[in-house]
Amino acid sequence: MARPLRIQYPDALYHVTCRGNERRDIFRDDSDRHEFLKILSRSLETYGIILHAFVLMNNHWHFLLQTPLGNLAQFMRHFNITYTSHYNRRHRRVGHLYQGRYKSVLVEQDAYLSQVSRYIHLNPVRVSAKKRMSPDKRLLYLWNYRWSSLPGYVAKAGRLDFVTHETVLAEYGGDTRSGRQRYKRQITEDMASGLSVRDKIVGQSILGEKGFVSWVRESFLGSHRDREVPDVKKIHCYLSLEEITAVLEQERDIPDISRATGTDRQIFMTLLYKYGGLNNREIGELLGVDYSTVSQGRRRLLDKVKQKKELRRSLDRIEVILSRVKI
Repeated sequence: MARPLRIQYPDALYHVTCRGNERRDIFRDDSDRHEFLKILSRSLETYGIILHAFVLMNNHWHFLLQTPLGNLAQFMRHFNITYTSHYNRRHRRVGHLYQGRYKSVLVEQDAYLSQVSRYIHLNPVRVSAKKRMSPDKRLLYLWNYRWSSLPGYVAKAGRLDFVTHETVLAEYGGDTRSGRQRYKRQITEDMASGLSVRDKIVGQSILGEKGFVSWVRESFLGSHRDREVPDVKKIHCYLSLEEITAVLEQERDIPDISRATGTDRQIFMTLLYKYGGLNNREIGELLGVDYSTVSQGRRRLLDKVKQKKELRRSLDRIEVILSRVKI
């Protein structure tokens, strides 16, 4: 099955999700959740992202975010790599944390902003164990769920400063007491009716009315325009940390590339730069070294491959495989 196309343009709105590898938990305790939110806050500021809603579940999360700079892929690479590094260090583990790439759906703001925010906020009571509870108990659980932006939508006291509430609440009369109460009542109605947006997604990647879908297709997906729209090219440019790691560990026969030293670490740095789209600073943060160490390591690898034919052949094989993954 082909991957859903990722479309980037300024001010695009997305519903983004990411699930743990093999559906395993990505949070072991509240310390992980607190650190996740700290990393999220810093990443949003660094990349100029607007976050309208979020929820953290045990083995996945949901974001509703907007990209004024059209840089979803850059933001997500940095954010996922940073949290994965924290989680692996803290729990002394190796391997992938997430199940492949994150999933993103382009959302038409005027038609679906509010609906997607409510869909995200209802996730804590969608799990099978909560569905067996009475409606009153489900609602009580939902209002008291800590790891969500919902508390900030029903009362200012529950807000986190990196979440933007005004845009969604504008549909309910604004960020006022009555507006927040209207949003809360709508959430209550949605829980009873079983709000869903999945059946409205077109081509695994677009949620909008016919006019919006047609505009997206004409502007970004037409085969005759792919060569003309830089952002469409960028969608295919970079691979995830998991994809690069899996290829490198297999080809170099290394159980955990993140702990490799010498030439293998230099190869890892080089591939993260070339195929992962990370800069020296981001690679340094991931590997726990200074950015200058990354720059020196990449230069030293270039010198080595000029002198060692077997290393050159090994690197060529890896790059051929990675180039195929990008297609």
